[in-house]
Amino acid sequence: MKMNKKATQIIELYKQLRDDVNKLTFSVPVISVYNPLDYAWHGFGKYMSFLSEGVKYIFLGMNPGPWGMAQTGVPFGEVDSVKNFLGIDDFTVNKPTYELNDYPVDGLGCKRSEVSGRRLWGLFRQRYGDSGNFFRENFVLNYCPLLFLSGRPGGRARNFTPDKLNMIERRKLFTLCDNCLRQVIEIIKPEYLIGIGNFAASKAKEALKGIDIKIVKILHPSPASPPSNNNWAGKVTGQLIELGVWQ
Repeated sequence: MKMNKKATQIIELYKQLRDDVNKLTFSVPVISVYNPLDYAWHGFGKYMSFLSEGVKYIFLGMNPGPWGMAQTGVPFGEVDSVKNFLGIDDFTVNKPTYELNDYPVDGLGCKRSEVSGRRLWGLFRQRYGDSGNFFRENFVLNYCPLLFLSGRPGGRARNFTPDKLNMIERRKLFTLCDNCLRQVIEIIKPEYLIGIGNFAASKAKEALKGIDIKIVKILHPSPASPPSNNNWAGKVTGQLIELGVWQ
């Protein structure tokens, strides 16, 4: 699919963000950092080709999940949704610089399912039927492009969210992410930004001060959030209707 002008401009912004975050260093307990904008750039590029000129609603997540975007380059991109809802299954995914045994990157061959991605894209599939209907007015992005993994020698690695980084590292990273998000929103000019969880909504409010956009939030689909494990789709459908995003 050929990219329109907006998508082409935004791809350049993410190339710059990719290169800028690669220059950052992170201290323990972080033991590895995966940047899917590097090794899964082909998948991300395929995804960006879905960006339409008329997007009204941006759904914003925190950062890549280990079995979602970290595998495919697609935000919340668990493999089944990427293949069977988005319909993209012909891209190459390489390996992160420091791949950990606990978190292998197998691209479209990944057998694990990202619950958050399955819930999010599953809701959109239920609501819109096919991806073409969804992408006519909607798009999904992540605030931060990096997956952080923490651990101790001889122990099991764990997902480490960016809000837990030390203050200096957090400030450097978030400045880059803020600048990128602001420029992306200035290009797309959506009516709403829907933060997927508290973190994404709060970062968007900081980054987008002075821009004419409605910033709201919905319940995060992560199974780590107990309320999400009981009818998440129904709850979020109700939230989006109440917020005026859905009819």
